[in-house]
Formats: sequence, structure tokens, C-alpha cells
Amino acid sequence: AGAAELRVKESDRIAVMARALRALGVAVEEFPDGAGITGGAIAGGRVDSAGDHRCAMALAVAAQRATGEVGIGDCANVATSFPGFAALAQSTGFGLAEEAA
Repeated sequence: AGAAELRVKESDRIAVMARALRALGVAVEEFPDGAGITGGAIAGGRVDSAGDHRCAMALAVAAQRATGEVGIGDCANVATSFPGFAALAQSTGFGLAEEAA
């Protein structure tokens, strides 16, 4: 609650994250100013970050707990906002691979 401004950032971050988490099997209820996440196992799958670097990076973190491989689309902007993200994530043990666009 109290996060309504996230709907008007680079994307509607609440909707993007809720949609992506649902695609990975997580129960999420959206509210105008936030979301309720029930939790549970994160499955593998393909999700879209909607061109939002923060959503892409958050999904990369969530993917580390997934039971299967997670592909995250529309991530090119991460290279602009945090050029070393992939290398740093890999150095901390993330199973992260970059694909050519």
C-alpha cells in the first residue's frame, strides 16, 4: 500500500511485476497502490520487463529462486542504467546469462 506512484514510472511497475510473477506461478493480487503477494514456489517461464530496468533486475533476482529457467524479455535498458549488472550478479553467484538481442 502507498505505492501508487509506481504505476507512472518507466512502466506501470505494479502491473508489470504482478503479471510477470503470475506467469511464474506466484499468486499476486493487484491494488491501485500496491500488490499482495501470497508467495510460494516460483516456476520457470518467460516474462517481459516492459522495458523497465528496475523490473528486469527485480525479476532476475526472483529468477534465482525459480524451479526452472526464467527468460526475461525487453532488458536492453539495464545496460544503460546499470552497465555492470550482469557481471556483478554473476560474480555473486547468480545463474545469469545474457542473450543477444
